[in-house]
Amino acid sequence: MYTKTIEMLEVSPRDGLQNEKRLVITEDKLALIDRAIAAGVRRIEVASFVNPNAVPQMADAEAVCQGLPNRDDTTYIGLVMNARGAERAIATGRIDQLGAVAVSTDAFATRNQRQTSDGSVEACKEVIALAKSAGLTAQATIAASFGCPFEGEVGQDRVVEMAQWIAEAGPVEIALADTIGVANPAHVSQLVAKIREAIAPLPVRAHFHNTRGTGLANVWAAIEAGASTIDASIGGLGGCPFAPGAAGNVATEDVTYMLERAGIHTGLSLASLIEANSWLSNVMQKPLPAMVGKAGGFPAPTDNTERTAA
Repeated sequence: MYTKTIEMLEVSPRDGLQNEKRLVITEDKLALIDRAIAAGVRRIEVASFVNPNAVPQMADAEAVCQGLPNRDDTTYIGLVMNARGAERAIATGRIDQLGAVAVSTDAFATRNQRQTSDGSVEACKEVIALAKSAGLTAQATIAASFGCPFEGEVGQDRVVEMAQWIAEAGPVEIALADTIGVANPAHVSQLVAKIREAIAPLPVRAHFHNTRGTGLANVWAAIEAGASTIDASIGGLGGCPFAPGAAGNVATEDVTYMLERAGIHTGLSLASLIEANSWLSNVMQKPLPAMVGKAGGFPAPTDNTERTAA
């Protein structure tokens, strides 16, 4: 018996791969997207439209978009940092939603986007406006919401202020990103609750990295505090090229296992996610961080009948 439903947003084709030294070919990125869709994912961050010299893994963003399957039930998201990136994403004709990014501190914003924190908010609002003018939707993420790799602690009031400014532009949601994996459940509970109140009725999304092993606990805290969407990456891959020490995202299969076992509906097939983990491990030629990918689900499937974690 499910108690609630949480939307899962798959970020492996973009955030999962962007920091990997092993370049993944376009065909494998498209196969990863196909496997995510087959597992039940209906929102996917497929690419980022950034300078390929800065993020070589995303150099084939347009090619990935051209190979996307035609589906009316799936939202394809392109991450963009500025108007130029937005124009590239829109020009593909395949992106449904732009993902804009603002950064909580000047030091990180300078390295990530070559602008101040306030400047990143203005760029974020410009991206949202461009999406609307092109007939698309847009969402926004506040990076380093829980801590900065260069400036340390980030005040909650600063993040709330940024969220309120961004909300004025009319995104479909605002996400809080623990870019370097320093959040703890108490901090998550407090900040998600404050942001929900500050931007209501806009929904809150949460994005966690498992750098210090608190990722799943933070997911749980975010949901308890009212977050409606959780970002995750098949296999637990991920990281930011501009954030020293940033490790992988929370793994889609780990989050799905935890939530389904707790009676929270994700709409995803755990068995399919575990199969995708195995396939992606072969592509990357290394074991992946996800724990459920190694241990499997529970109870184990019997009589050739798939069982999810429920």
